[in-house]
Amino acid sequence: MQRSDFFRFDRVLFALAPLTLAAAAVAQSTSGVLTGTAKDSTGAIVANATVTLSNPGSGYNRSVTSDAAGRFTFTNIPFDRYQLSANTDALRATAKRVQVSSPVPLTVDVSLAVAGTSTEVDVEATPDLTESDPNFHTDVDRAMIARLPVETPSSELSGIVTELTPGVAADSNGLLHGLGDHNEVSFSVDGQPITDQQSKVFSNQLPADAVQSFEVIEGAPPAEYGDKTSLVVVVTTRSGQGITKPTGVVSYSYGSFGTSRILADMAYGGQNWGNFISASALQSGRFLDAPEFAVYHDKGNEENFFDRIDGQLSNVSSLHMNLQYTRSLFQNPNSYDTQYGFAQQGLTTGLTDQRSKIETYLFAPTYTRILSANAVLNFAPYIRRDSYNYLPSANLLNDLGPIQQESIGQRRSLTNVGVHSDVSITRGVHNLKFGGMYQQTFLRENNTIGLVDPNLNAACVDVNGDPASGGPEQCSTPGTNSNSQNPNYAPVLAPYDLTRGGTTYTWHGQTDVKQLALYGEDSIHAGNWQINLGVRGDFYNGLATDRQVEPRAGLSYNVKRTGTVLRLSYARTQETPFNENLVLSANGCLDPVLNAVFTATAGYCDPAPFNPGFRNEFHAGFSQAIGHHFVVNGEWISKYTHNAYDFSVLGATPITFPIEWKNSKIPGYVASATLADMKGFTARFTFSSVAARFFNPQIGGVGATVASAGGFPFRIDHDERFNQTTHLEYRLPRRKSLYTSFNWKFDSGLVAGSVPCYSAIGANTACSGYSFDGNGNPLVTPGGQPAIDLSSLTADEQFQAGLTCDGVKATQTQGFTTCDAAGLTSKLVNIPAPNTGDDDHNPQRIQPRNIFDMEVGDDDLVHFSDRYHIGARVTAVNLTNKYGLYNFLSTFSGTHYVTPRTITGEVAFRF
Repeated sequence: MQRSDFFRFDRVLFALAPLTLAAAAVAQSTSGVLTGTAKDSTGAIVANATVTLSNPGSGYNRSVTSDAAGRFTFTNIPFDRYQLSANTDALRATAKRVQVSSPVPLTVDVSLAVAGTSTEVDVEATPDLTESDPNFHTDVDRAMIARLPVETPSSELSGIVTELTPGVAADSNGLLHGLGDHNEVSFSVDGQPITDQQSKVFSNQLPADAVQSFEVIEGAPPAEYGDKTSLVVVVTTRSGQGITKPTGVVSYSYGSFGTSRILADMAYGGQNWGNFISASALQSGRFLDAPEFAVYHDKGNEENFFDRIDGQLSNVSSLHMNLQYTRSLFQNPNSYDTQYGFAQQGLTTGLTDQRSKIETYLFAPTYTRILSANAVLNFAPYIRRDSYNYLPSANLLNDLGPIQQESIGQRRSLTNVGVHSDVSITRGVHNLKFGGMYQQTFLRENNTIGLVDPNLNAACVDVNGDPASGGPEQCSTPGTNSNSQNPNYAPVLAPYDLTRGGTTYTWHGQTDVKQLALYGEDSIHAGNWQINLGVRGDFYNGLATDRQVEPRAGLSYNVKRTGTVLRLSYARTQETPFNENLVLSANGCLDPVLNAVFTATAGYCDPAPFNPGFRNEFHAGFSQAIGHHFVVNGEWISKYTHNAYDFSVLGATPITFPIEWKNSKIPGYVASATLADMKGFTARFTFSSVAARFFNPQIGGVGATVASAGGFPFRIDHDERFNQTTHLEYRLPRRKSLYTSFNWKFDSGLVAGSVPCYSAIGANTACSGYSFDGNGNPLVTPGGQPAIDLSSLTADEQFQAGLTCDGVKATQTQGFTTCDAAGLTSKLVNIPAPNTGDDDHNPQRIQPRNIFDMEVGDDDLVHFSDRYHIGARVTAVNLTNKYGLYNFLSTFSGTHYVTPRTITGEVAFRF
């Protein structure tokens, strides 16, 4: 399709969209409503009965009291399967299984019988924890979120998803590597899609305190979800509707690295309205994961405000609105080199002082209207804006570092303006949803850049080929002195060489990315079978254009007698490029100055359009319940993507940008086991093994990690052979407010292609850059043994990698030029044995690590009355103070250590 054809097609879609949306209806709601009447065995109304809705798998448990007419209502119920029960002092509890899978209101009455009598209880024989949904997913409720020891409030939601979801590889600063993809994660917050990066170096997240529950879809995504679908996190926020007395908490915490936080939230409302509000402020001396285990230049703060407003406009219509403002301001952490080392060597005059500021705004109202007893309409416009400001050091020359030869400043913004809408219909065995989404993303990128390495663009070289002083006029004539013209000299960069009196260069890029999606899906329940069918049409108009039809299908069979569910699912999805620095990566090479910078630093710069890719993915899995308290889930996955996306980075800055590879293959398996509450004890165990194989050539992006066309496959840095997380929690049966929770995380280690190693044979290895001398001969020791060239790494970088050469450890100031291959070892990175390194089958990796976290607390430590309590808790992250890495010199994020042991105490007033 030509670009002009697309614009004509786009105009037709715009003309049809209002009619389509009016007929097909509006937004992707994530919660339902359950109403009913409590009655006794004779059919008489039972007032003041305690009615409870619970899900033992997710931890959801909520109770209401029936009114004088026996009526009860549960609102804001996350889609899931529940047990509904009721009781009074005189009548015994009964129970029913109910499935909430649509915003269409559900009416279920409950019956109570006199204690001691014999009456039928309407409970299916199917164990509580199995679900027949063909799409594998993980459910987590607030009860579990509130007692989970996590690392930092600034990326708490990402941490919770990582801890409790199988298939997520942990990475620094809240990055989610879901099912072999770099942060291909979308969040649906009360139906609003958020598909941009949610790591705390890109954006500010929704506060975990605002989350009622979430569902993580790891299986084939239903048709209503698109864009970034490796993981889909469907979030339902907390609501104040129906909470007739103000309920909330005010807390203060203080811990290691001077980290302190104050938080206040409150829920309050009536039958027809509600408000939940949360506000918090955080400051820390270790805001980001740093490139050193010791902390240098890493202070930061964050202020977060979230408000959810619910209002019942009439018997058939309601309005729900989410508001958020978050600001984070933080130092970008230094390595030892940038803090002290380069100044000690006379290369800079002081420490690097780069800082970032991120502001996030959200306005997202949703209008809901009941069309009939079987149909609900939603309409939801939204505006979400991330403003990112990166500030260089006051003295730009101090920005020089081992892998940063430029001083860079950035001011960019990413604004999503859109509307999503859907209509949900229940009819017989069918649960239908039809809808659409239009979104326009406004990208504005402003960069300043100047050279701070005098050797990067020297006009002259000496007789050894090393950079020398002098301008072009002093070395252009052979024989005038010992210097000669540098063949790589770029005259276009001379005005922007700060080491020679130049100034910074300013570049501006902008584009508007337009996306339209229409979809329809049906979930069919027929006896023991559940069939999910759907189709989605995506229309993408950014720096490139694309349209795709994407069928989705799932099938499951419930063997009720054995408590077994078997499932299969398939999805075709459109994979769109990341929006962060998209214009820079796609068009930067068209600018002669940026082209020269990237050519000098990466050796390559060739503009190429970012064409959306497409993926075919297949899933097969099972669920097996054992009794009423234990369930095991497993899923095999296979994903094949044409035009696969990843990130690269400019130097050691947070200026990261998308790049595109020819294709990728991601096979693997994920599994989980859940023990529901058994006398106060609950447990969740997850594990996975997911490969991430990418294939050359690189076909888009500025080329910081470019490889030759037709090259070999390689494992990208979010490939991990195995990881597991075990979460245990125990509450005293007679004092449920007193609890302890424990996490054990094992990671086998992400790929780390910059780890030095030796391989003089085999073409598909990153070891070759460390294995040959300047003449192209295999490097050997004086005794003729294979040797590894370490001269490209500073002493501090060798220290960061934990390198030991023949029993001598590298320090931050003393490293090695070479080391015999057999004598180079490390406890932090995994170095392939000599001549065994292979980027596909045996790449360099981070060493395996075990991390243990623990929390002990009492939510009712001091009891004033039924309404007022004081609670306290102590949280320990990395209890054993494990010395380990997330990554080493990653082309995306550099080097980062796991958080050292962190102890935090909190006191909370609850009302």
